[in-house]
Amino acid sequence: MPLNRQQVLDLYFMDARAKLIDLAAFLDRVDRAEGEADFRLAAFREALKELDGGNAERAKNVLLSFSDPSVEPLEKASVKGAIGAFAGKVS
Repeated sequence: MPLNRQQVLDLYFMDARAKLIDLAAFLDRVDRAEGEADFRLAAFREALKELDGGNAERAKNVLLSFSDPSVEPLEKASVKGAIGAFAGKVS
C-alpha cells in the first residue's frame, strides 16, 4: 500500500531538508569563490529550475539536465573520468 502524503513527510522531510541546506551551502561557497564558473554550474542551476513547480517527473528531468543527449557513440573519450554534467548542453 502506498504511503499517504503525511507519511511521506514524516519519513523523508528531515533528510530532504538537510540536503537542501547542503545545496544552499554549496552555492554560497561557489558564489564566494574567485574566478569564473564552468558549464557544471550552469547545468546545476538549470537542474534547480526543475525543482520548482508541480511536474511529477522532477527526478527524471534533473537527471536529464546533466546528461549527454547524443545517441552516437564516441570513437574516443575526451576525458578519463566522469565530470557530472554535459559540457555541450547548457550555454
